[in-house]
Amino acid sequence: MAMDAQPTKFPETTGTRVLLVDDNHKLCRMVKEYLEPLGYEIFLAHTGPDGLDRALHGEFDAVILDVMLPGMDGFEVLKRLRTKSTIPVLMLTGRGEAPDRITGLDLGADDYIPKTFSPRELLARLRAVIRRSMVTAAQTVQAAIPPVIVGDLHIEPSSRSASFIGQPLTLTATEFDLLLALARGCGRVKSREQLLLEVADRDFESFDDRSIDVHIWSLRRKLGDDPKSPRFIVTIRSAGYMFAKPGAELLS
Repeated sequence: MAMDAQPTKFPETTGTRVLLVDDNHKLCRMVKEYLEPLGYEIFLAHTGPDGLDRALHGEFDAVILDVMLPGMDGFEVLKRLRTKSTIPVLMLTGRGEAPDRITGLDLGADDYIPKTFSPRELLARLRAVIRRSMVTAAQTVQAAIPPVIVGDLHIEPSSRSASFIGQPLTLTATEFDLLLALARGCGRVKSREQLLLEVADRDFESFDDRSIDVHIWSLRRKLGDDPKSPRFIVTIRSAGYMFAKPGAELLS
């Protein structure tokens, strides 16, 4: 697996948690080295039984699951996992035959990628399965979502409307999703990668971490925030962005 040029790095202390189940230690190391600087926390298991146990009892955002595993193959791991969990699963295998792909998808895999993948392809596929899972979960509880209120900011997720100091905000769909993600995590830093997963559609090639910066600039302008000394959306150097708690002392 040849390593592609690394995208812009934005380290984050609490990233997207991914379980990689594969007995190829060299591949595991390469995947960790590529994804961890982007804000992912990669956890490893090298056998089928260990992978199943960790997937069922850990709190992960996705599982990358190899087919050829010692102790229990990936298909059996997936079959048992699907009886108790809907976590996104990206099947990873050296076998690229159509029957194997069909078997994995029939058992509940969210996507399937051969081991000839490039790191950028893995990243795009991983982002897509996590994003689809997040959208599905959000749609399931859409009607029951309460308003998000942070100081003078009032957001209604169900009607996708927002107001600030009593005045309605005119936001694009992406700006609304970004503001909602930041407000829900008020006081917590979110990396650009985490925000991208929460607001981007499947077209990750044209929507990247720098696009997040552009939308943040637009949101600040609409909130009347000074980008040189922001009161609301704060840049946390080398980490990402945070919506500040009202009255908190800001450090960037």
